[in-house]
Amino acid sequence: MPCMRRPDAIPGSRRLLRGSAGLRLALFAIAVVMSFSVPASELKFEQVFSEKGEPASLHYEAVFAVNGGEHRLEVWRDGNRRLKRRTDEAVEMYAFRKSDDPEFRLSVLDLRKRIHTRIDRTNLYRIGNFTDWFDLAHGLKHPAGDYQVARSKAPVGAARAITACDWYDLTVDNRTTHICWSAESRIPLLMQTQEGAVVWRVASLDRNALSAKTFEIHDEGFIRNDANQDIERD
Repeated sequence: MPCMRRPDAIPGSRRLLRGSAGLRLALFAIAVVMSFSVPASELKFEQVFSEKGEPASLHYEAVFAVNGGEHRLEVWRDGNRRLKRRTDEAVEMYAFRKSDDPEFRLSVLDLRKRIHTRIDRTNLYRIGNFTDWFDLAHGLKHPAGDYQVARSKAPVGAARAITACDWYDLTVDNRTTHICWSAESRIPLLMQTQEGAVVWRVASLDRNALSAKTFEIHDEGFIRNDANQDIERD
């Protein structure tokens, strides 16, 4: 695996990350990060966890576990153009792009500190956060490193998903994560460790059309921080 600089060693990133705890939480909660790469004879991540055929609109609520703590995430997804994420009633994240364009604009609102930070995908990459649209919109982060993925069945004692989904095993360094992927909604409905701990669970979802007002940013009285300018000046 290539050596990567820590984010605080990259020009502009120390000031950016110091500016808002909400931004750090939002970036950390972008996806359940799994690091794997694929042998040629095995299934590919993009083949199994594909965004093709995703619904035009999706709204879901999920509970996820990080470092022993439980967090709540609500996501509104307007195809591949607009996205809103709300984490723990503390952070709102909005992403906008032209259809199928890898570039996107990101706005992160720290609701407690009342800070609105704007940053683009290119500048996320410059500070070492390699986040793509798929990572934001589908509950899983693209792989990086060695992994194996295989079709599976529900593990013994598995939690019950809210609707039908297909089980896959994702293994790295001899540790397996069980994922129940919804081909209808194009998100994981459940993720469990090999010990049986639930690390991601979708609690509700619907595919009703979303109002344009859903993606309006309300930041009256917020401090506005243009991280793009800070990073590009360094």
